[in-house]
Amino acid sequence: MNSRRQFLTAGAAGVLAAAHSRLNASTSEFPYPEMEARIARRDFRGITKDVLPTPCMVVDLDLFEQNIRRMADHSKTVGIHVRPHVKVHKSVDVARRQIAHGAIGLTCATMAEAELMSGAGIRNVLWTKQPASRNNILRAISLTKRDPTFLFVVDDPLVADWVEEAAAANHARCKVAVSVFASMERQGIENGQPALALAQKVDASKAMEFHGYMAYSGNAAHTVGFAARRQRSANDLAGVRETIELTHKAGLPVRIVSGGSTGTYNIDKENGLTELEAGSYVFMDTGYFKIGGKDDEASYSDFAGALTVLTTVDSQRHPYLATTDYGNKAMARPSDKVKGMPWLEVGNQGAEYGALKWKAGEAGVKLGDRLEIYCSNLDMSTNAYDRYFVAKGDQIVDVWPIMGRGGAVQR
Repeated sequence: MNSRRQFLTAGAAGVLAAAHSRLNASTSEFPYPEMEARIARRDFRGITKDVLPTPCMVVDLDLFEQNIRRMADHSKTVGIHVRPHVKVHKSVDVARRQIAHGAIGLTCATMAEAELMSGAGIRNVLWTKQPASRNNILRAISLTKRDPTFLFVVDDPLVADWVEEAAAANHARCKVAVSVFASMERQGIENGQPALALAQKVDASKAMEFHGYMAYSGNAAHTVGFAARRQRSANDLAGVRETIELTHKAGLPVRIVSGGSTGTYNIDKENGLTELEAGSYVFMDTGYFKIGGKDDEASYSDFAGALTVLTTVDSQRHPYLATTDYGNKAMARPSDKVKGMPWLEVGNQGAEYGALKWKAGEAGVKLGDRLEIYCSNLDMSTNAYDRYFVAKGDQIVDVWPIMGRGGAVQR
């Protein structure tokens, strides 16, 4: 497989050629005033990367579809389900394509995401946080009544009591999984007898239905080196395996054991998981490029970098430094990488201003250049944008809204 540097420099000549091209505004026939109307009616003629407003997110459709197929093929081969996490893309359009390739449902981090995906007609949505407020309890019950396939987690007997009381009052029966500790201290009841006792409590309730366990070992996801990652995953999920064994001995059915990540997708089956909550594989970010793969310790290239942020060089007045429109608000980070030009250093200069730096002897950039940048953290970056421009080569072929993001009405 290609090394990480080869991956990042692939196509450098093409990227530089596109970056150094100029759009002659005086002769362009592109109808900017009509752009939004044309997007709404799905008329993408003449919409190419060089006329997009920047900064913006661009999805390489071919690489995206390649990633979706690879995860689907792997899951079928090893016998594990995929319930992909939508916090990465926050897009109904992406989710529908995952379902079309065999995903059994979706995983959501927020109630807004769960409501959005279920409302779009997608079934078997798993919400990974327990409803600990009146707002979320009532919304979870309301969604359960609209969509009986909706599933959420609890990790505390008190929350189970709250859910039972509210569900009974609203004549609902909620599908519930118990969230168990898997090395991340943010949630999860202690494995063994405490987890079993909570599972039995849920199972005994007339207002809840016990479905199994969620065990998200997120710390293993970015462990560098495949052997080290495999060992970390096994250690993190050892208590979960004990809990599953105790639950079977107690006579309770365990329908699902959900967890996992893009970094451990080819490890999780051996540690007792029945389904994967992997999400980043659809697009990939620089956080994953560096962790190393099973067959290549230097590069994690199982899935391709299908998403970039397109940016424009707005000013170039100082040696070895250019100013871009990819700044703090657009989630620019020093760990980002420029596609085709990995030697460029990404930096911040303010809310709306970013920076690109290079050293003497290295190829730099010019005023007006357009470059594509691999972002560092998909969850954070996609939350700052409202749409994906979907491209085949330089041609835009679709636009997918990004929804279920931060904000009062979307939580």
